[in-house]
Amino acid sequence: MTRGEPAQSPVLSVIVPASNEAGLIGRCLDALLASCFDVPTRWQLLVVANGCRDDTAMVARGYGDAARARNVDFQVIEVALGNKLNAINVGEGAAQGGVLAYIDADVVVSPHLLPQLTEALGGDAPAYGTGTLCIARARRWDSRAYGRFWSQLPFVIDGAPGCGVFAVNRAGRSRWGAFPAIISDDTFVRLHFGPGERKNVPADYQWPIVEGFENLVKVRRRQDQGVAEIAALYPDLLANEHKSRLTPMRLLQLAMADPVGFGVYATVALATKLPARSREKWVRGR
Repeated sequence: MTRGEPAQSPVLSVIVPASNEAGLIGRCLDALLASCFDVPTRWQLLVVANGCRDDTAMVARGYGDAARARNVDFQVIEVALGNKLNAINVGEGAAQGGVLAYIDADVVVSPHLLPQLTEALGGDAPAYGTGTLCIARARRWDSRAYGRFWSQLPFVIDGAPGCGVFAVNRAGRSRWGAFPAIISDDTFVRLHFGPGERKNVPADYQWPIVEGFENLVKVRRRQDQGVAEIAALYPDLLANEHKSRLTPMRLLQLAMADPVGFGVYATVALATKLPARSREKWVRGR
């Protein structure tokens, strides 16, 4: 860039909402900053530390030098309110990229994920993208079994669910205003795009599953509540769902291939139908 020439806008803005993630944010940022673009690329990394009672913001700021060395525009924003959707809205206010990626602080991306998302969403047509989901190995056997079975379901394999990682281009982002106060931000965004507009790039990312049966039930119940909430508040979006159907024959095949995984998955699904304990507190339960 010559003197007096305006700075080129970043091609990509990555927004990482983080609440009390001091123990995990380092792994997330290490992986993001190891992204391998084929050509020198200016991009933006925004960590929005929201409602933190730990050192999340301080740990994140420790990555400033590493980010600058990689030509990454890096910023840590602190907000008092502990709310993911509000944190995303705050991050978007500082985002300048033509592609917006939303990544959970407990996710670890592979080096080619950001470049592939940037390329896949680089056109003028509205588009949504995510990577190939890989569930990180859990410590508890029941969580490993649940994750193993769940990851083989048609919706996960064919549906570009975007758990923990999703991205849109600016044309796609224009389809809604500020993020509403809802449970399932990933489902909300995905359903703003038809199947032909959703892109699942080959690069993968590691997404952790919660530890232990009780937490699996809590998360599954919350996921179900999130889907029901969107169906109630935004029924028109359901036309974009187009989930791959789990036929009885396919379910039988999956159950026979992994009876332990099926047993845990089915038991969790049944347990979510039972009344929740009064004042059940939402926990991430890693």
